[in-house]
Amino acid sequence: MIEQAELGRGGPRVGRLGYGAMVLEGLYGASEEADAITTLAHAIDAGMMIDSADAYGGGRNETLVGKALGTTATEAFVATKFGIVFDDNERGTELPTGWGFSLNINATPEYVARSLDASLARLERDHIDLWYAHYLDPATPVEETVGAMAAAVTAGKVRYLGLSNATADEIRRAHAVHPISAVQYEYSLWRREAEQDLLPTLRELGIALVGWSPLGAGFLTGQVAQLEENDFRQNIPRFSQDNLAANRDRFAPLIDLAGELGITPAQLALAWLLHQGEDVFPIPGTRKSARIDENAAALEVALDADTLARIEAIARPGLALGATLV
Repeated sequence: MIEQAELGRGGPRVGRLGYGAMVLEGLYGASEEADAITTLAHAIDAGMMIDSADAYGGGRNETLVGKALGTTATEAFVATKFGIVFDDNERGTELPTGWGFSLNINATPEYVARSLDASLARLERDHIDLWYAHYLDPATPVEETVGAMAAAVTAGKVRYLGLSNATADEIRRAHAVHPISAVQYEYSLWRREAEQDLLPTLRELGIALVGWSPLGAGFLTGQVAQLEENDFRQNIPRFSQDNLAANRDRFAPLIDLAGELGITPAQLALAWLLHQGEDVFPIPGTRKSARIDENAAALEVALDADTLARIEAIARPGLALGATLV
């Protein structure tokens, strides 16, 4: 089992590295159900927090997690999210993104309650360990959304609450209604905006940062030379043909440093995040069990002060060329 740490002040102890299950939904390539379940079970057995969402695969992802839970005796810590409307019959509020399309968001108390019961059914569980609002609804006050989420804690259906992709102000308002244990936000050497206002606020309030896309949507593995036509990253400006080539040049010294240290570029990127504090929990995703082991090995990588300084000099904030997603 991998190293654990407290998720938020007074929160549960979970693995320092989690597993982001969105990658199983074909965004980076096809994933057979049996292989996906095997990979999920491997992450569970390693002691990784499993991160899903009701919108991933239109509910399929939670179903996969539920099936994986049935294949292992290891007690799992399961996090999932609600708020992105994936049913055409549901109404929501338009939220623009940097993907080239908008999301439809519903975080009204009524929708919150229905989403919870649907997620529990797909996961085949009587509770969710950590439940996030995936995105906050621009048309619904955060206090109303978190109030409905808090009711689920009182009912015993949820253990801990989280927010995803929220601002520092929204987090403060939410935390005043009910303690927030974790906030999920994109954080990596590829995108470091979280260090400006978000991370200081979380540390003031005693909230953990769960970093999604800690490998820069795969870029920081050093293996992204070009994208297939149906790869969702075609929508991300940093992966456009010109930007991708420029970014490969800009981050090449980081790849070289990993080789000098005798580790993979992914391990270096994850180790750097883990060195940012015990309140930072990266959740890399992969379709292969062997990659889970590779990622877990980042926990054993010790970066001394000189190496950390070299990384700062190489991958300074704002280095990546191209707009971010949200």
